[in-house]
Amino acid sequence: MMRRRNSRKARRARGGRRGTPRRKKTAPRRKTALRWTIAGWRRLPARVRGGIVVAILGAASFLAGLGWRGWTHLCDACPSIAQIYAFEPKEATKLFAADGSLLAELAIERRTPIRMDDLPRHIYNAFIAVEDKRFWGHAGVDLWRTSKAFVDFLLQGYGAAGGSSITQQLAGNMFQGSVDRRDITVRRKLREMRVAIDLERAYSKTEILEAYLNQINFDGVYGVQAAAERYFGKTAAQLNLPEAALLAAIPRNPAGYNPTRRPERAIGRRNLILALMAEQGLVSPEDAAAAKAYPLELTRGARIRQEAPYFVEWVRQRLQALYGMDIYEKGYRVYTTLDPDLQAVADSALLAQLEWVDRHPAFSGVTFEEVRAWPPDSLYQYQASRDGEMPYVQGMFIALDAATGDVRAMVGGRDFRDSEFNRATQAVRQPGSVFKPFVYTTAIASGIPASEVIYDQPYYLENVGGDPYAPSNFDEDFKGPLTLRRALARSINVVAVKLGQRVGEESFAQMAERMGISSAVPRVPSAAIGSVDLRPIEVATAYTTFANLGVRVSPRSILRIESKEGRVMWESQVQRERVLDPGIAWIAQSMLRDAVDMGTGTLAVRSRYEIPYTVPVGGKTGTTNDATNTWFVGFTPDLVTTTWIGFDRPQRIYRGATGGGTAAPVGAAVLAHYYETHEYPDAWERPEGLIERTVDETTGLLSTRWCPVELSYVEIYLEGTEPTETCDAHGPWTAGSSSRRPVGPPY
Repeated sequence: MMRRRNSRKARRARGGRRGTPRRKKTAPRRKTALRWTIAGWRRLPARVRGGIVVAILGAASFLAGLGWRGWTHLCDACPSIAQIYAFEPKEATKLFAADGSLLAELAIERRTPIRMDDLPRHIYNAFIAVEDKRFWGHAGVDLWRTSKAFVDFLLQGYGAAGGSSITQQLAGNMFQGSVDRRDITVRRKLREMRVAIDLERAYSKTEILEAYLNQINFDGVYGVQAAAERYFGKTAAQLNLPEAALLAAIPRNPAGYNPTRRPERAIGRRNLILALMAEQGLVSPEDAAAAKAYPLELTRGARIRQEAPYFVEWVRQRLQALYGMDIYEKGYRVYTTLDPDLQAVADSALLAQLEWVDRHPAFSGVTFEEVRAWPPDSLYQYQASRDGEMPYVQGMFIALDAATGDVRAMVGGRDFRDSEFNRATQAVRQPGSVFKPFVYTTAIASGIPASEVIYDQPYYLENVGGDPYAPSNFDEDFKGPLTLRRALARSINVVAVKLGQRVGEESFAQMAERMGISSAVPRVPSAAIGSVDLRPIEVATAYTTFANLGVRVSPRSILRIESKEGRVMWESQVQRERVLDPGIAWIAQSMLRDAVDMGTGTLAVRSRYEIPYTVPVGGKTGTTNDATNTWFVGFTPDLVTTTWIGFDRPQRIYRGATGGGTAAPVGAAVLAHYYETHEYPDAWERPEGLIERTVDETTGLLSTRWCPVELSYVEIYLEGTEPTETCDAHGPWTAGSSSRRPVGPPY
């Protein structure tokens, strides 16, 4: 019985009768549990029940308060609604030219604003399709996209997509101090959401989208208008559908999708955006397919053109040294020395001469146009492998006001968009014969007259270290006896080296430094003919000493700086210093006038550009070994111009290139234009105390009635340096002698 009773209990436990499975009774159990819970709750004393309710409500309130406090204090520095209403972009510093015209604006984010009303629908639809397809429907945050981004973040970590709406992106762009989009933490995302919601409360959807399109980064330029000008050379309103989609491809990764450097990647993302637009009904599938087949056609020079870019950058560096990053947001007003008209002429003259070099029959280098035809990233790769050097021939030009040192024009290279390296202020070049006037000036100052005769003949001496040194002339010929005046005009190397040895390397090096050469001048024989590394701005400075009869002036680019309210914050002064006796300087400038009127500068200045002899022009050409650098410095009482043409990496420009034929036409063109609109200046007034003597050019001694008239001329001397002996090379016995009167004094 016990066994049978137990088996019945077992069967009941297994489900009832033998062979009949027991049915589950889950629902009644839940109901029973609920009844017990309710019954148990009712059996609790009222005081206990009240305490539990209070505890639950308190905990909920605490959690809600904690969440609200976290949300409201998530970003204590975030802008308020009032601040959002009052938001103004950082104000750029404005640079003005000498005539008061606006030259440039300095800002980290360079943009050209455009109104939504001026944009075709396909432009902003391209951005909406890829950046925020539910833009018109959410209140600043796309909850669906944000949730998806959060799940992706949990699965993939910080490499997942961000999920920020257009309003959130705008929040980061407008208030970078509060919402740093480089910060990829959850806290930044919450801050961004907070500011985005406030933005939606302050502005309409159209205003937000317009601000976004004017703020977005396109790899160095900001806003669709500036980007359209940079990449396509047109306004944003003129963009077609594939061009608009290409711009919409860039903001995700501006450097990675830059079409000039990564065209394949940019086209791939453009086509993705076109597919999204078709999928979302923003364009027809047929239009999207046609746009995908559209070729990538970028404008050459994919950056906004800036007038006088090298000068502007030079000024910007000076301003940043004075005021740091404030120059990009404080709205300063900077008044510069630049003459826009002269700058335009300088730009045109230099570019025309460089094109002439490219077409020269003897030119064998790569031309500018050939480089323009390279694939978009080839030039970038070339520069990266050669420390920024450019493959084509380069040039630079500077024009200084002779009296004040004001920089009237500056061209630092052939194309600022290709290379921002300023060859006027940063490049170090050998000046060649442009350096010789410092040696000749030292000779005049030491009592050696311009009529001193030195033989141009083979000359040998020891260089530093005992190496033999034998200077030669450009034409590999020797001219025999030459006065210093004639030797400088014809740029004879042997005479310059001999004269340098006579006055001493230390003496002419100190003279150059006193006149404005700030680079170290090596004390070697070849320095007399320009084997010195100098910056062009130094050469221009030193030649102001000749233009001012012994007074050196320092280059000046900024006249004054004002706050945006008009308060003068800084004002420059003309820096002038007398470094030469007026008599010495006058003789030196007269020798340099001969170099222009009857020497290596004559063809360009007096013949090609027909600057009349009534315009007093002095100057010197320069050419270094193997025609690797060509120079011309030309000056009047008004202007000092300096021109250089050559390669970034020294190499022969072309066989036979000279300063007179290659560089001088640029300076001559600028001077010719200048005096088309300005009065001719008076020639330099001769200082008191100088002495005239008629001398024979062959001997440098006093001319006699027997000296040929073509060899007799009037020379100017410092008192005590004039010759006292008569010429002994001509007499009654000399064939071809003449008793005609000698030519008059120089100037």
